[in-house]
Amino acid sequence: MHSVKAFCLYGIAAFLLLSGGGCTISYKFNGASIDYTKIRTISIADFNNHAELVYPPLANTFSEELRDIYTRQTRLQLLRQGGNLELEGEITGYSLTPMAISADSYSAETKLTMTVRVRFTNNVNPEESFEKDYTASQTFDSSRMLTDVQQELCDIMIQEITESIYNDTVAKW
Repeated sequence: MHSVKAFCLYGIAAFLLLSGGGCTISYKFNGASIDYTKIRTISIADFNNHAELVYPPLANTFSEELRDIYTRQTRLQLLRQGGNLELEGEITGYSLTPMAISADSYSAETKLTMTVRVRFTNNVNPEESFEKDYTASQTFDSSRMLTDVQQELCDIMIQEITESIYNDTVAKW
């Protein structure tokens, strides 16, 4: 009798393992939660620089990096306009702020801050549309010239802001 119970338990376990083999779990490491049957395209307008302090390559670099993150991490087709998803906006802030004061009363660190206003339109699910400001900042030693560190700091801030926009629009984190 005992061996019959064991046989039945082993049989049930084998059945569950074999029948469960048809199920699969898939992980998406890009974080996108897009229904590609409904959403196939995205349009990303050029983001112009309306900040008082202007770093000439900033607007183009930002716009291209924003486009790149969607083309690298989704299957969405990039259009110039009229996509299922639309992103537009402008760089509204780019400023320097003195931070820590040294013993000789001069600024020891300076903070570079960038702010971007984004308008996201979801033409498939309009309730997901929004307008939002994104801000990132980086500090650098005040003994260094802004021109020496500007591109490196901008690249870091652009990456931070574009990832936040991506997460808010298609990753839904």
